[in-house]
Amino acid sequence: MNALPCDAFLAAAGPLLDVRSPAEFIQGHIPGAINLPLFDDPERAEIGTLYKQRGREAAVMRGLALVGPRLEALATGLAERAASSPGQPLRLQCWRGGMRSDSVAWLAGRLGLPTLLLQGGYKAYRQWVLARFERPWPLRLLGGRTGTGKTELLLALRERGVAVLDLEGLAHHRGSSFGGLGLPPQPSSEHYENRLAAGLQALEGAGEIWLEAESAQVGRCRIPRGLWAQMQAAPVLELRRPLEWRVRQLVAVYGIQAPAELTAATERIGRRLGPQRTRQALEAIARCDWAEACRQMLDYYDRCYDHELARHPIPVSAPVDLEEDSAEAAAERLLALGRVQVAAAAAADRV
Repeated sequence: MNALPCDAFLAAAGPLLDVRSPAEFIQGHIPGAINLPLFDDPERAEIGTLYKQRGREAAVMRGLALVGPRLEALATGLAERAASSPGQPLRLQCWRGGMRSDSVAWLAGRLGLPTLLLQGGYKAYRQWVLARFERPWPLRLLGGRTGTGKTELLLALRERGVAVLDLEGLAHHRGSSFGGLGLPPQPSSEHYENRLAAGLQALEGAGEIWLEAESAQVGRCRIPRGLWAQMQAAPVLELRRPLEWRVRQLVAVYGIQAPAELTAATERIGRRLGPQRTRQALEAIARCDWAEACRQMLDYYDRCYDHELARHPIPVSAPVDLEEDSAEAAAERLLALGRVQVAAAAAADRV
């Protein structure tokens, strides 16, 4: 069994198997990992308690009793994963790089399957993740009022070779009271950090990395402190769009959502909207007048955005009026103006 430090383990080839319990895996895991648990959640709790109360030997004996009947199924799972990547080792990790990954590596060895272990396990990986956010990154923020199409533009820029970290996409949330409607469940903040760290690492070496100007919270996911501090010091490129264009974009996204969910999201920000605007917005939703509901709420969101922009410590550069350009046309315009740069490798491909 060969154990590697985090950088080497992540860079290595081969299927990545997390042998921790399902609840541990859901809380946070290395992006791309597959859960092949040695114990289920109640079993892990039982063995942990036994270890504390009666020591290592008693815990090991109970673990053997639990796993014994499942050895064949576990071995089949290992063989299937190995078959999906012929000639590559299985990369295994547990919480501390201890008994669970060692045990599964032993079983893989009996099947003639090579393995790599993560030194220090997932705990060491989490230290690696948090260290990513303390490193300096060449961040650039794309700003603009709600409905300006920032996320769609960032994705169009990424298709053209620009280094982009999609804060909202990784959080499964659009960043407002309505932001989770129609999207998959959000990851935990811990796993959001894991996804952000992996995204940053993939962009290492880029001259500039573009993100959407966000608040510190994207739904229930919190942007890690180190990254947030760097975002606060990053230059902002502000985008502008006509009001009615913005309304149409928002209607296209939210007009297909269930009226009851739109009503609940509106009520959540009722105190900040004020009683009159809240009532008018709710009445518009009740009659399915999505455009009018958007107009009532945009006043609040625009004031919030303008306030946050005024507080940004770095002066905002001259805004770009994108008029009614599509995301693709807007991306080409920003590149032609030199306001956004493609990554070095992508720039070479475009020559």
